[in-house]
Amino acid sequence: MSRFPWQESLALLLIYEGLLPLLLPQQWRQTLLRVLQYRDGQLRFFGLLAVLAGVILLWC
Repeated sequence: MSRFPWQESLALLLIYEGLLPLLLPQQWRQTLLRVLQYRDGQLRFFGLLAVLAGVILLWC
């Protein structure tokens, strides 16, 4: 493991983000194309949910 928690966090993020394109590339592409069609408000809402979930996980 690395010396810095942020490096470990970044490594886990990269592993997590790479799993779907690695294992299910066609489904990942289809999902990405659907997400690209969302309106700005919808993207902001999902971004807010992700930020709130991350903050809650850090505090718990």
